[in-house]
Amino acid sequence: MIKLGQTIELLAARGVEFVIVGGVAMTLHGSSSVTFDLDVCYARSNENLQRLVTALAQHQPRPRGLPEELPFVWEISTLRNGMNFTLSTDLGDLDLLGEVKGVGNYEEAREASVTMQLYGFECRVFTLDALIASKRAAGRPKDLLVLPELEALREIS
Repeated sequence: MIKLGQTIELLAARGVEFVIVGGVAMTLHGSSSVTFDLDVCYARSNENLQRLVTALAQHQPRPRGLPEELPFVWEISTLRNGMNFTLSTDLGDLDLLGEVKGVGNYEEAREASVTMQLYGFECRVFTLDALIASKRAAGRPKDLLVLPELEALREIS
């Protein structure tokens, strides 16, 4: 289970540019879905990658499911050489997405977001339209199952 407040505070206080996507964004828009991780789309500028590496370094980020004996180096080149990362940290599970299927990269995700006050910080959060587009594009059964609820929330908002 993610320590949501601590994770958002950590990223926001360090100036990390990110948009909250996925289950937490759904919940913030009124969904009854339950999530155990935080999914964020992050800016891939060198400056932002450095802020992200620095922010998470003290929280032992590691790819989820990677055996403990396999080495993993958390540094800017790791982020630069990859795009999407499913991490376990001592704050909980965190998914870092350089691109979100159906929406695009950070700049496009930012355009498809709204600002919300969370834990004393202004954070960008996917709109319902962006959530619907991303869930539809992902096409996984668990994503398709939430579409009716998201569409209903969009109708009443």
